[in-house]
Amino acid sequence: MVFRSRRIGVCLAAVVLALGVGALSGAGQGPPPREGAAQPELVAPGVVSTGDDEAHATLSPDGRRLYFLKDAPDFSHWTIVVSARAGDSWTAPEVAPFSGRYSDADLSFAPGGELAYFVSNRPVDGGESPRADTEIWRLRRKGETWGDPEHVAELTSDGNEWYPNATAEGWLYFGSERRAGNRGPAGTSDLWRARLVRGRFAPPENLGPALNTPGEDIEPWVSDDGRLMIFASNGRPDTLGAYDLYVSRLCGDSWGAPRHLGGGANSSRWDFGARPTPDGRWLLFTSNRVIGGTPRSPLDYQELLRKLHSPGNGLRDVYRIALASLDLGPECGRP
Repeated sequence: MVFRSRRIGVCLAAVVLALGVGALSGAGQGPPPREGAAQPELVAPGVVSTGDDEAHATLSPDGRRLYFLKDAPDFSHWTIVVSARAGDSWTAPEVAPFSGRYSDADLSFAPGGELAYFVSNRPVDGGESPRADTEIWRLRRKGETWGDPEHVAELTSDGNEWYPNATAEGWLYFGSERRAGNRGPAGTSDLWRARLVRGRFAPPENLGPALNTPGEDIEPWVSDDGRLMIFASNGRPDTLGAYDLYVSRLCGDSWGAPRHLGGGANSSRWDFGARPTPDGRWLLFTSNRVIGGTPRSPLDYQELLRKLHSPGNGLRDVYRIALASLDLGPECGRP
């Protein structure tokens, strides 16, 4: 939560297969992605990216619903909202049925779409007051709706948990500020995973120094087959500034050295919350990059208001970039 080259060819085909290609296009309006297109674009301006603080978009597995966050400007409170596909556009968002009171974030769908995970500061003891930290929660599909949120008690800690993402083999990857195994200052986030065994998660394991730094390593999206990871970090020397997006591949039992995703997906501001669309065409991500810079001439008051209330004003917005434009690195065993 909180966060160049074009060697694609065979690599992208493998990624799309790992994602489980759907029949529907990615989020937002506009033409299909162009091979080699390296510039991101706002998702559904005026509906999803509005000039408010929006973040962490997730498409449902069938591509018909787009879940994302509406946040307080200081990022202190988050609400999960949902918009429905209407032809080539999206409907006005509504608060998700399971959100709207406490801070909820980082919704993801497990393979198959029958389970979903998110994080929340809602109380776990039946009380009314929010927690001081976020915990992982689970939703189970009941027909066309979701059941009540279930606290994943075995993954609790004294720190925040972020961005849970499940694989087909039952691993749940997530960021956590839990103290044990943390190599940085108390509370620094590392990447972790835990395996679902007979309905309960085994003790989490730290993903180690190949991925974790003394800085903040957050929000691991992992492909269904568990072989490809995209995450955000602010602890690496090649960062363009603040959080940047990185990719790593699992070869055997080891994660490879993370590869910076480059200046299309990354900027000098926060770039995080990455998740490919189910059809494998787009990478959705969040950024608070500023659009436009200094105007060429003085603004009048109405022009100033439009600039301040539009996407790219320094609050977080939801973007997409063509996966085919990103260097996801070679597959294991390939040069």
